[in-house]
Amino acid sequence: MPNTYTITELAREFDITARAIRFYEDQGLLSPSREGAGGRNRVYTPRDRTRLKLTLRGKRLGLSLSEIKSLVDMYESPKDTSAQMNRFLGVLAQHRETLEQQREDIEMSLAEITAHEDECKRLLAAIGEPRPATI
Repeated sequence: MPNTYTITELAREFDITARAIRFYEDQGLLSPSREGAGGRNRVYTPRDRTRLKLTLRGKRLGLSLSEIKSLVDMYESPKDTSAQMNRFLGVLAQHRETLEQQREDIEMSLAEITAHEDECKRLLAAIGEPRPATI
């Protein structure tokens, strides 16, 4: 593993845009050093790469950037592992609760749609209209 990475290398490795990486930098999730004329070239360390990897994993889990930053920052502090894991479990439990509520809402909406579809089909059958093709 190299000692440093360019923005292009990280973007390619994680299949994201350089713009996304700069956004994560603006949010305080990454802090590359600067090299070259006027500090135009960003230089990312293995630490930055790990933070980017954890950020993208958190996004896949549906966590907000502030939740991700809080969790990733914990690994920078001298706190013990159990405190970090308990915090992470709390964030995951909260996220699970949100997703389960969303799932319940979706299931209720789908049930309502099914009921409306059934009613429309029943009414069409009652007046002798052919049913429309299913999408």
